[in-house]
Amino acid sequence: MNAANLADAANLAMDGARIDGSLYLDVTDLAHRTPAALGHLVADWSAYGLALFGALLAAAWWRARRGTAAAMVGALAAPLIVVAVFAADTALKSVFHEPRPCQVLPAGTTLEACPAAGDWSMPSNHTVIAFAAAAALWQCDRRLAVIAGVAAVAMGASRVFVGVHYPHDVLAGALVGIALGLPLARLARLAHPVVEHLRTGRLRPLLGV
Repeated sequence: MNAANLADAANLAMDGARIDGSLYLDVTDLAHRTPAALGHLVADWSAYGLALFGALLAAAWWRARRGTAAAMVGALAAPLIVVAVFAADTALKSVFHEPRPCQVLPAGTTLEACPAAGDWSMPSNHTVIAFAAAAALWQCDRRLAVIAGVAAVAMGASRVFVGVHYPHDVLAGALVGIALGLPLARLARLAHPVVEHLRTGRLRPLLGV
């Protein structure tokens, strides 16, 4: 898609630049003035940090083996909740059709390659996944949830720093992750009698000790 077509598409989509475009440019300017080593560290976290949330979900299951059936249900449901919230986020992106800020604002060379046209900006997928994981963990393992919450904030901030999201994209992602993740996790805990029963059978090594 050439610049003219991108401009036409932007006119039909949400104009995120009017919300906090100036703040986005301030952050990307700071990123350009940041020492290269720190910039690479933030970019690596932004690109690969979601692996930490996968590790935290796995740790929640392992720790729940010594906990209650309700905790185990929460741990088992957490990955499914993250997938469900991500699917909802994808649907929201198709509603707002907000172009990435690096496509429409003079941010210069961003620390992460600017996504192609049609890869919409709001809400931030990475932030949604991170906060959905933290919200789901809150219902089964508060200690891991605190770690995930801090990491989720860092993930959201990094997405603006590397230049691929507006600040409001990140805020929207956090709200979506929490607003959907928490009630889904609470709903999943209703299945704890099923897990309690399965813990007495062949699945006991996976569900309890």
